Amino acid sequence: MAAYAAPAAVAEDIAAYLATHRTKSLLRFITCGSVDDGKSTLIGRLLYDSRAVFADQLDALAVDSRAHGTQGQALDFALLVDGLAAEREQGITIDVAYRFFATDKRKFIVADTPGHEQYTRNMVTAASTADLAVVLVDARAGVLVQTRRHSWLAHLLGVRHVVLAVNKIDLVDFDRARFDEIVADYSAFASQIGIGAVTAIPISGLGGDNITTASPRTPWYAGPTLIEHLETVAVDDADAGKPFRMSVQLVSRPTSDFRGFAGLIDAGTVRPGDAVRVLPSGRTTTVARIVTMDGDLAEAQAGQSVTLTLADEVDCSRGCVIAAAASPPKTAAQFEATLVWMAETPLLPGRGYDLKLGTQVATATVQAPKYQVNVNTGEQLAAKTLDMNAIGVATLALDRPLIFEPYAASRTLGGFILIDRETRATVAAGMLNFALRRAQNVHWQAADIDRTSHARLKGQRPAVLWFTGLSGAGKSTIANAVETRLHGLGRHSFLLDGDNVRHGLNRDLGFTDADRVENIRRVGEVAKLMTDAGLIVITAFISPFRAERDMVRGMMAEGEFIEIHVDTPLAEAERRDVKGLYAKARAGKLANFTGIDSPYEAPEAPELRIDTTALDVDAAADLVVEYLLARG
Repeated sequence: MAAYAAPAAVAEDIAAYLATHRTKSLLRFITCGSVDDGKSTLIGRLLYDSRAVFADQLDALAVDSRAHGTQGQALDFALLVDGLAAEREQGITIDVAYRFFATDKRKFIVADTPGHEQYTRNMVTAASTADLAVVLVDARAGVLVQTRRHSWLAHLLGVRHVVLAVNKIDLVDFDRARFDEIVADYSAFASQIGIGAVTAIPISGLGGDNITTASPRTPWYAGPTLIEHLETVAVDDADAGKPFRMSVQLVSRPTSDFRGFAGLIDAGTVRPGDAVRVLPSGRTTTVARIVTMDGDLAEAQAGQSVTLTLADEVDCSRGCVIAAAASPPKTAAQFEATLVWMAETPLLPGRGYDLKLGTQVATATVQAPKYQVNVNTGEQLAAKTLDMNAIGVATLALDRPLIFEPYAASRTLGGFILIDRETRATVAAGMLNFALRRAQNVHWQAADIDRTSHARLKGQRPAVLWFTGLSGAGKSTIANAVETRLHGLGRHSFLLDGDNVRHGLNRDLGFTDADRVENIRRVGEVAKLMTDAGLIVITAFISPFRAERDMVRGMMAEGEFIEIHVDTPLAEAERRDVKGLYAKARAGKLANFTGIDSPYEAPEAPELRIDTTALDVDAAADLVVEYLLARG
């Protein structure tokens, strides 16, 4: 069949329309607020009134409205964006729904974010790329906690424009006094947290009042409709006038004679011949070509995805940043950051998390928060950890320097996520405030006698024998027997026992998850110093979390950390309980007891596993010593 060819006049009209469409500015905005404030209905109404809904979609909407919609409503506009079955059944938004629509003046990408506190992390994802936030408030309920939380988050994430949409104004009989009361309440809060001008509009998502056309039912309101404001608000391209930045996402080598560096330009403008600096190496060169699928460009700017070729062969790979040579970003390994905690399990200070910043990845240790923010008052509260949806400020220590800029200057090089190393779940979103410089007068002091010399003098290889298992498993007993045998063989060793170190080094720590993490971190640092002295270090700790055992393994030289799982069933450990700890825990008199109300994460691939139901103490100790002798 021959391909259809549009008449020339039609083709010209289509081309003209597309050309006009391409030149329109783009506004990214979100709707946010508390549950049932009408966010989905508002977006559905915007799509409907902007004629962005096709006839077949309207037919489907009518069917869905009869099945899932509010009774008496011919068209339930919320169903245009609430696409998940669970959302329709519960009448709430769970996921973030993105929709595109356009008017004669501007293009829009709108994100409908969930109002439920449990899904705050989804709102954070949407707000991280938004230019404007429409904060909805139910005229009957007024400003709620989630209204304030979402406003805090939008402000923290750099959303520059805020619209306060007082929705369901029809349900308070279009009462101007009620509108003014809500505006005053919200404005006082917004001013307190640093939000500038707020545009307040009384609307009804269901009735369409003041959304695309002025409502005769609010004669006291003389401001713009919502769509008029969205069409005219200044979209300041904040990244265009900044120095050039591009995070390298991919090194492209389609042929042997082509090597390009692909990525999205984060800020600024670049042209062939421009001097650039490749970080973290700091090497300088010039841009040779700007390559795209449509051919080479004479210029590229923020928001474009391109491939750059460089005039010189320089070390550059994924995670590097190509920047203007005269004004490159900085590198650092310690920061103050604002965290939005998203996980159901709280922050564990001292635990290592994977930090992803643009295309860069590092291991980050989060210290106990400096403070947590009260989203109602803005007050800074003392906190030892952060629970789900909490906002706090903390210090991060990274295992290597990262290329960064403060979040206020760059969302790309200042915004990051934290990832749990065990579950791979995203547990927090963060914004770098500033780098913390180490004291310039503190240096690593070189010593003439190094760890190799210490070990050679003792005639042994240093090692850490890390016994882990439940309380009562037999760790301390077996560890003591192992040291006795090593002493008899003339080996230099030292035993660090869990109970003993809590009398001195860790006497200030309790048994919360956070304290357990810090307990193991300190013991790991001590064990590392002892291996530097050439010793065989024997430790006996419950050490319930894999992440902390892996952290200590990472401190040691390759092959020096020997994980020994003293694998004793819980019932057997309770039977041996000479201290009566399990009985107290079962009775609720001893909190955070491993195996009862605090988890134990068994090793997945230990170097040795000792089944104490099959081996006695002497046989277990012999097994460990034989392993050491076999490794030399």
